[in-house]
Order: sequence, then structure tokens, then C-alpha cells
Amino acid sequence: MTPLKRKKKIIDEIQKKGRVEILELVEMLGVSAMTIRRDLDELEKHKKLIRTHGGATHAQTIMTEVSYNQKLSEARSQKIEIAEKAVSLVKEDMKVFLDSGTTNLEIARQLKSRQPLTIVTNDIIIAAELMDSEHELVLLGGIVQKNVGAVFGVTADEMLRNIHVDIAFIGAHAVHANLGIMSTTFEKASLKKRVIDASESVYLVVDSSKFEKKAFAKIAKVDSVTGIITDHLLPEDIKELYKEYSIFIEEVS
Repeated sequence: MTPLKRKKKIIDEIQKKGRVEILELVEMLGVSAMTIRRDLDELEKHKKLIRTHGGATHAQTIMTEVSYNQKLSEARSQKIEIAEKAVSLVKEDMKVFLDSGTTNLEIARQLKSRQPLTIVTNDIIIAAELMDSEHELVLLGGIVQKNVGAVFGVTADEMLRNIHVDIAFIGAHAVHANLGIMSTTFEKASLKKRVIDASESVYLVVDSSKFEKKAFAKIAKVDSVTGIITDHLLPEDIKELYKEYSIFIEEVS
């Protein structure tokens, strides 16, 4: 295979999977790891990809906001699995915060049949899901983000200053070992910081596609959360990046 065809195969794999690992490319293309590294370095120079520890990812790694309906269809099975693990951490009579997002919507659905809890959320769709349940429901006030349903702003921040919950589940648009946990806007990042401050324990609930990506606004360092709940598709080389932090990553299989 010519170098040109080999590089095209690498780009095709990244387009299809979002990221690739050097070892899988070695096996797929039948060349040495050194050759693959040279190919990846050259492709990065031409802005065709971004090099990561042990591989490469798509050049378009700055995550942007998408509509709620689009989020619902993304990584659906992983979100259900993540929600199952998250719900297992919720004990009787807890005060629980559910951040906006479709993974937390799955958590809300699985909590509906549980013994009554106090559930605080900044998501109008989660609130609608729980409004006929036995739980005491607290909806933060503020500005509602169009096409997403997240509530944020001064009023929501002020409410969070005056509460304390036992456990919080927060989402993120991107998680990066060096840059931290990130969201698409300063407003959302600010609210999530308030949630971290208002919670006894905080779990980041994100599917594996969010790792080693970047978004506009930093929420906090990775080690600011109690733990990360993700799915079993997280590659081994990404897991290695997080071993230095005092957190754990739950693989949901």
C-alpha cells in the first residue's frame, strides 16, 4: 500500500469512528508503529487530525451545542447504562441534583419508581418527566435555553448558593485530561461550578465520545468531581490519562 493510500485509510477510519489508536492502525495496515506515528504527524501538520496519547482524533474537536432532539438519539444505549450505574449510588431520602441533559433525563426516568427523594434540576424536560412522581421536585428559575431546555442565569445561580445536596450528577460537552471539564458557554459552565460547590459528592456522567475533546468554557479541573461514570467503550489509552487523578472511571458494560 502506498503512503498516500495508507493516509487516506487513516482519515477514513477517523471519519468513521471519531478517533483511532496506533496499535489498531498497525494491525489494520500491516506497517510498523513508527510508520504510523510519522503518518499521523504529517496528517496533523496538514490539519487533517489531532494527535492524542496513543493515537489521533478528528480535527473538529471543539464541541458545540446541539438540539435536545439530536442529543436524544446520540449514544442512547450508553446513556441508559450510565444511568443504571448512577441510580445505584442514590440512597433513600437523599437530596439529588440532576443537571440538564439527556443522560440525566435517563437517570430521572430510572428514579421515577424509587422511594420519594428531593430532586433539584435545571432542566425543564427532566422536571416534566418527574412532575407526576412521588418525589419532591425543585426546578431552578432563570433563562430557558431555546431548543435545549436548560435553565441558567442569575436566578439559578442564586438558588444554588442557598441549597446543599447529597449527590449531584452533572454533564459536560467535553472532558480533557489537561484542559478539564468543559461546556459550550460561560453561563452553563458557571452554573455547573455552583452545583459542584453545592454538593456533598459530584459525579460526572458522560459517554466515552466526550473524552479528549474540547469545548469553549471550562467548568472545573477533572479532579474537582468525586468520580466519572462512563461507558465500556472508553479506550485503554484514555483510561491511562486519568490514572493520575484522585477519581475513578466506572465502566458500564
